[in-house]
Amino acid sequence: MTSSQRKIRWGILGPGGIARAFAGGVAGSRTGELVALGTRNPAKPGLAEAFPGARILESYDALLKDPGVDAIYIAIPHPGHAEWAIKAAEAGKHVLCEKPMGLTAFEADAMIHAAKKAGTFLGEAFMYRLHPQTAQLAELVKSGAIGEVRMVKSSFGFAMPGFMPEHRLYANDLAGGGILDVGGYPVSMARLIAGAATGKPFAEPDKVAGVAHLGQSGVDEWASAVLHFPGGIVAEVSCSISLDQDNVLRIFGTKGRIEVPDFWFAAGNRDVGPGRIDLFRADGRPETISLNETRHLYSFEVDGAGEAISAGRQEFAWPGMGWADSLGNLRVLDKWRAAVGLEYEIEKASKRVNTISGRKLGSGGSIIPKRQIPGLAQPASRLALGFEDFRTFSSGSILLDAYFEAGGNLFDTAYVYGAGYTEKLLGEWLSNRGVRGEAVVIGKGAHSPLCYPDVIGKQLTQSLDRLKTDYVDVYFMHRDNPDVPVGEFVDAMDAEIKAGRIRGPFGGSNWTRERMDEAIAYAERTGKQKPGALSNNFSLAEMLEPIWPGCITSSTDDWKGWLTARQMPNFAWSSQGRGFFTDRAGRDKRDNEELVRVWYSEKNFGRRDRAVELAARLGKSPIHIALAYVLAQPFPSIPLIGPRTLDELDDSLKALDISLSREDVEWLDRG
Repeated sequence: MTSSQRKIRWGILGPGGIARAFAGGVAGSRTGELVALGTRNPAKPGLAEAFPGARILESYDALLKDPGVDAIYIAIPHPGHAEWAIKAAEAGKHVLCEKPMGLTAFEADAMIHAAKKAGTFLGEAFMYRLHPQTAQLAELVKSGAIGEVRMVKSSFGFAMPGFMPEHRLYANDLAGGGILDVGGYPVSMARLIAGAATGKPFAEPDKVAGVAHLGQSGVDEWASAVLHFPGGIVAEVSCSISLDQDNVLRIFGTKGRIEVPDFWFAAGNRDVGPGRIDLFRADGRPETISLNETRHLYSFEVDGAGEAISAGRQEFAWPGMGWADSLGNLRVLDKWRAAVGLEYEIEKASKRVNTISGRKLGSGGSIIPKRQIPGLAQPASRLALGFEDFRTFSSGSILLDAYFEAGGNLFDTAYVYGAGYTEKLLGEWLSNRGVRGEAVVIGKGAHSPLCYPDVIGKQLTQSLDRLKTDYVDVYFMHRDNPDVPVGEFVDAMDAEIKAGRIRGPFGGSNWTRERMDEAIAYAERTGKQKPGALSNNFSLAEMLEPIWPGCITSSTDDWKGWLTARQMPNFAWSSQGRGFFTDRAGRDKRDNEELVRVWYSEKNFGRRDRAVELAARLGKSPIHIALAYVLAQPFPSIPLIGPRTLDELDDSLKALDISLSREDVEWLDRG
């Protein structure tokens, strides 16, 4: 920061102990000044003394609205981090959020998404990362001072006086326990060291195994995890809130070891961390590296954030926790928690009644337009959402909420997805948000090998129970069984129509034209409802071999003619070619077996070349062109999209801005 630059005006959200430490850091910084404190209890004694010079504001909202505040330090308990970081970004405020950034990597991703949209800074407050000791430690590892790193051991554990159910560390509704409160320290350090040892800013483990003791309130009171990194480095990490540990970082190499006591305090306390690294070479000779820092421990992260903000950067520079680093750290904590069965009550559907930003679910969005689909009484969005990658309500609801608020109402499920959890997740979400009447639900069943007429009704009963509803709007058999007369399948689905458990079109997923024609003819002869929808692969790139056994593409000329002649709705899966229209594919890129096997042909590369050319002219990406191609077909064509993050959802929606003419569609396909 130069002398001509104005200091960053900080506001603190929440007046707890960590907030007081941060206030000291601001006072000792070069780049910041404390101007305001947002609290829900402004009359609490001692605030003026603890936060000298700060205006005491009577609410968090008041802090966000204060025009004299540039940046917000979020110091409230973990469950409020995502909500207030997102609201702060929306208010145009930069954010330094106390760790963990969110309860999960999914929450952190939503926070980052908000910062990206707002153009604001967002950082995770692992203060030790900005202390000079951390950079010195990484340099020692990089230099080979202890040879090749093989193992890292690190703990952060302390003992509270006893079980205190009202304390945030033990309160389930405040996401208590050691993993989220202090477990992120040894995990983030292990990832940093593994990265330094391999020439990277940080490294991600390829295996995580965790154990823990869950106490009376269901939070982890002591826990351990083992992380294995590509290349062989192993890290043993542990944390506790009911058990004292030695809290020494140990890094073992082929030519010695490094020890750092209380690395988060840099061998000091919350006020000053002088910095100390103990180096033991192979011959046993000890060497102590003292940094002799005298500045306030928290001043380094204040200046790290301030310098980034002044430079127009949206995230910390290394060795601070950048966005990818924070996401990677939380993914490890997510796996650790999953391994020990730790899901907080506040993460479950019964208590997570608002969106990630703390608001009631909005409706009436128009970003995703709707269309009439033959056989459906209710208009359905032009893009259907698939979401089978989620395994918790708290993670999946973030995407479901965003899709719905953008105008989406068409949800793709199947009996086999997530061993039933995808249906359960949607059922909880529809019930929790109260929007079943506005939703169009696609159900699928009778996947091979259980592809028989009597299975349809049995599985549909289970699906409806999971979905917490008494009907689906669209139904597909997930596979076909040519050994069974097609009329038996039509009879079974028609019976569900008559029972009111299917209230729109039914048909087949991965069915041939011949079977569909036969099924339609049977229904016409017998007075049954005709199959009225298909769900086959369809994309600008033609699938050369089935991705999975039994899969069928409808991208050929014969198929397109059939779909157009019958005006048959096709709910197209893998509509964007599963990465073929991204940088993952290319004539010289042959490392991805599936891409090469399924999509690589000169005809498809010609289509890809034309998509690249048109994208450049329109200022879009080739994948947007590929999705727009599916939407522009002369028959009802409904792409199924499967974004895993809000960024991916927003990216998919960019295709809706593209209007392709019939000539454009023909040129993309044939040149």
